[in-house]
Amino acid sequence: MSIDTNTKSPEAAVPPPGHAPAVKRIPRGHQRLLTGRDRLTLAFMAGVPTVLHVALVWVTALASILLAFTSWDGIGFDSIKWVGLQNFHQLFTSNPQFWPAVEHNIIWFVVLICIPTPMGLFLAVQLDKKIRFSRVYQTAYFLPVVVSLAVTGFVWQLVYNPDTGLINSVIGANKPGHYIDWIGDPHLNLWAVLVAASWRHTGYMMILYLAGLKGVDPSLREASSLDGANEWQTFKNVIFPTLRPTNTVVLVVTIIEALRAFDLVYVFNKGAQGTELLSILITNNIIGESSRIGYGSAIAVVLLVISLAVIIPYLIATFRKERQA
Repeated sequence: MSIDTNTKSPEAAVPPPGHAPAVKRIPRGHQRLLTGRDRLTLAFMAGVPTVLHVALVWVTALASILLAFTSWDGIGFDSIKWVGLQNFHQLFTSNPQFWPAVEHNIIWFVVLICIPTPMGLFLAVQLDKKIRFSRVYQTAYFLPVVVSLAVTGFVWQLVYNPDTGLINSVIGANKPGHYIDWIGDPHLNLWAVLVAASWRHTGYMMILYLAGLKGVDPSLREASSLDGANEWQTFKNVIFPTLRPTNTVVLVVTIIEALRAFDLVYVFNKGAQGTELLSILITNNIIGESSRIGYGSAIAVVLLVISLAVIIPYLIATFRKERQA
């Protein structure tokens, strides 16, 4: 019986020393990372906020823009009438409260950017020095920010009360014939409200600047100190220029706060007798006694245009400088 000499022996199949045997990968197919229940949960968690945001923000904003060119009393959609630019013409020419409201919003912004913003920066710089009880101070200064603006308004109403208020009691103006009506006097009430708004805005600015200061590289301070710069020179020439992104946020936030100011004024005297604001005019025309939704929407569109006209160019210029740098 002949033996096939071409048959390979078991030793011949062994790879030579120093070479690892080739591993053949077996395709395992597509692995499902998420189950159907996981996908349904993610769709629900992402879909519901998206739908609410679109419905409550974008749809209402677009509806307000469209309604600004109509006349509607809010009773039935059949009563909507297209009037074109009539609402805007009436607003700019025959509304005695519009231009004072615009002026008051501008004053609101100027006061917030000139008084509480530098004060917030000053407090942030002091708290960034890691002084004792810094957490307590941060909490105390930031507390007005987390308190409702309506509650803040009620508190300051007690402070400004002509009879039993703190200010009149201290200066002796709570006696008959010597009353100072901080809320009812058209020459004083706007500034009285701005004091309350500045008190709250200071804590907001302090937190924003404190967050920006925490991101400053400590080596910059050390290098400035080694060069012989004092504390003010270090802040002016080293620290403050690095806060440019924070300054951008601060400016945008202050503009928004000035344009959407509503709660404090409405609690004080509902925007009457010298405290007219655009937000108050919008509310009074849309949900007031004589509902004029089209006219109120026109005021809202003006407020939107003012906001975009101020914020967008500044953001474009700021981002362009950052890209060039």
